[in-house]
Amino acid sequence: MNHWLTILTLIPFLGGVIIAGLGSGRQALARGLALVASLISLGGAVCLWMHFNSASGELQFVERVAWVKSLGIEYFLGVDGLGLLMVTLTALVTPLAILASWNVNDRPQVFHALVLWLQAGLFGTFTALNFFHWFLFWELGLIPAFFLVKLWGGPKRGPAATQFFIYTMVGSVALLLSFLAIRYATGSFDFIKLADMAKDGTLQSSLAAHFGWKNIGMIVFFGAFLGFAVKVPVIPFHTWLPAAYSEAPSPVTMLLTGVMSKMGVYGFLRILLPIFPEQIRQALPLMLILSVATIVLSACAAFAQRDLKRILAYSSINHLGYCLLAMFAAMSVGAGVNQPEIQRAAALNGVLLQMFNHGLTASTLFLFVALIERRSGGLRGLDDFGGIRKIVPVFTGLMGIALFSSLGLPGLNGFVGEFLVFKGVFPLAPWAAAISTLGILVTAIFILTVIQRVFCGPLNERWAQMPDLTTAERFLVVPSIALMFALGIWPQFILGVTDATVMKLLQQLNF
Repeated sequence: MNHWLTILTLIPFLGGVIIAGLGSGRQALARGLALVASLISLGGAVCLWMHFNSASGELQFVERVAWVKSLGIEYFLGVDGLGLLMVTLTALVTPLAILASWNVNDRPQVFHALVLWLQAGLFGTFTALNFFHWFLFWELGLIPAFFLVKLWGGPKRGPAATQFFIYTMVGSVALLLSFLAIRYATGSFDFIKLADMAKDGTLQSSLAAHFGWKNIGMIVFFGAFLGFAVKVPVIPFHTWLPAAYSEAPSPVTMLLTGVMSKMGVYGFLRILLPIFPEQIRQALPLMLILSVATIVLSACAAFAQRDLKRILAYSSINHLGYCLLAMFAAMSVGAGVNQPEIQRAAALNGVLLQMFNHGLTASTLFLFVALIERRSGGLRGLDDFGGIRKIVPVFTGLMGIALFSSLGLPGLNGFVGEFLVFKGVFPLAPWAAAISTLGILVTAIFILTVIQRVFCGPLNERWAQMPDLTTAERFLVVPSIALMFALGIWPQFILGVTDATVMKLLQQLNF
């Protein structure tokens, strides 16, 4: 048995412990250790990628040890293409966030320790396969995020952090209750075993037998759904997100939107779809309506904003709405559809690609917001600027690439994921796909509005002396921009890793 995944999770956790124990005069050392720990984690993720067998859809790097046998609790780790992709995304975004927070001078030891503990929680969430163990990491990700918003956020950070905590805790409680019911009925917390029980029908029959109610499976499903829906978030469970994203320091927002928001989508793919396929099919019209609402309404809300961070916050909801749409459309039986299995595979591959691409692009955009706040004394209003492309052309060009990536411009990474999503969804749920295209239109409008108001038009003389990106800042953003081009031209780099996992998942769903 190898221990790669355990070591990968321990690196940021122990790094955070060491940094938290440093004295108050060791700020530079704290920053340096945080960066080193995150880069070592990135190196570990790259090693996993290099040793991963992309032709197999099975779990790899598996660690399995009995923990509490009487309760069905195991220390059970493993990754497939989905898990590997999320681990890699976490490892990429965290060093960027640490570098973006290099100027944090208020308790930097605590700040960077919390960032590393958040990374450890994310690693654990994306690798754990037993609910008890997985839930510990799910909650571990919540606690550092709460304190990062509460202690280093903007003027309304208190209410924003509290709302974030309450929403996610309510979702977590619903999720916990659902899995306690499943444990009572089946005696297992094992995601893989529960998916196999769902496939052969024994999960539903066990729930009905133990609770004496035929439809108890639907109640359990909606409890689990709520836990993940809050995290994505799905409209109408989204109201915590704009406040949290806008009040959090921009480096923290990079982590929230780049990786933490993917925990909900990951939960849908890893847990909800394999364990509750029949319940999802029964509730499919509602699921599709919620997905379409998440796409269209969040895009309209983004258009109505005048704060750059709130615009990008609603844009984040919009982009993850495409993932929801594709996941639920892939659960359609596909009656009358030509080769439905191909359409489902396209949709789900689009989801995985969209998750990675959105994490990369959204975190980069919030990095640019951090850089513009640094130059403007904290201003980030849509109408605070104007014409600055004349004096910061490099900044304008690179942020423009990231904005066009978010828009889905062909040749950049954002295009391929959305194309695969709609390629799969149109045959399976044509009405939902047709309405959701309105989200693409509105997204184009508000992103072009950002470019026009901030970078074009007459120069606001207040910013006549604004400095362009420094050499260090260019080195910070260029790797992300290069990845946007690379994945836009060669998406097979990711699709080659995820395709076998998608096919395995489709076999599990028992169409």
